[in-house]
Amino acid sequence: MPDSILRNKSKEFAKSIVFLCRGLKQNGVESALINQLLRCGTSVGANVHEAQYAQGTKDFISKFEIALKECNESEYWLELLHETDSSISEMEFKKFQKECIELRRMLVSSVTTLKNK
Repeated sequence: MPDSILRNKSKEFAKSIVFLCRGLKQNGVESALINQLLRCGTSVGANVHEAQYAQGTKDFISKFEIALKECNESEYWLELLHETDSSISEMEFKKFQKECIELRRMLVSSVTTLKNK
């Protein structure tokens, strides 16, 4: 499968999450929260990437649905960190929130299209 907008966008999101979590760790933010965000934020791209070698359409859809759940969870942890004054500025939070919304829309659209085939 050639590179796709979704694969590229989800990988860039994962990289941004890694950099964010490094900064949060340096600022003394609770490691449990950082680990949760790091785990789900990087899982979005991992599942999209893994779908490339899915064992059929159902497996492909399943990987995208997992990525969708992880994206939603990422947004939750970002909101929680932002609302607890954990060094995520309003501007940075809005940027990540926008990325989550874009990824979610792409994933929902992909899953819907695949299910309707």
